[in-house]
Amino acid sequence: MIKLSNICKTYLMGDNPVRALDAISLTVDKGEFVAVQGSSGSGKSTLLNIMGILDSFDSGSYTLDDTPMDNLTQRQAAQYRNRFIGFVFQSFNLIHHKSAVENVALPLYYQGIKRRKRNAIAMEYLERVGLAARADHKPSELSGGQSQRVAIARALITQPSLLLADEPTGALDTQTSEQILDLFKGVNADGMTVVVVTHETEVAEQTRRVINLRDGQLLSDQRL
Repeated sequence: MIKLSNICKTYLMGDNPVRALDAISLTVDKGEFVAVQGSSGSGKSTLLNIMGILDSFDSGSYTLDDTPMDNLTQRQAAQYRNRFIGFVFQSFNLIHHKSAVENVALPLYYQGIKRRKRNAIAMEYLERVGLAARADHKPSELSGGQSQRVAIARALITQPSLLLADEPTGALDTQTSEQILDLFKGVNADGMTVVVVTHETEVAEQTRRVINLRDGQLLSDQRL
């Protein structure tokens, strides 16, 4: 599903170039559950952003579902994201003035689905993550764990082939983190490819493959 070959990415910090990714090559097959681990500044979030077509790369090649992802227009990139990819972030990225059900339904709005239908589908996904009773609550009325489950429901509603999660448990307590990981395991068991960026060894050990980065380079790639 994912094939990266010699991916390089450099940022400018003032006048100084910083190599975020240095000739990264790896493949993630359909149905895998993968953790990308590394300390702050290792390049793991940059790698996830490139996988999610949120960031460009300087050189190398990236193929998603047998389609090259370089030289895409913004519109083409958005179409591939909407078609293939669901995103979960540590900061949840919920819209504060919208209810939980409205947040979950938002991706369907961009697909042109009418309000009644998209809200009905969103309720099904809130039920799936155990939050149907909180459907009318706004993010300020939800706990961190509840907000993350709303974000996961929103990521899943388009039935993506690939779920990308950037530090999804970083702001959560241990029990809530386990609930989030159980959700990821469930969708992975249904065939969805899941890639989780984390600095937590306990989270990485819940996956089936751990890729370690250091200073923008691939340090190790271990199947569990």
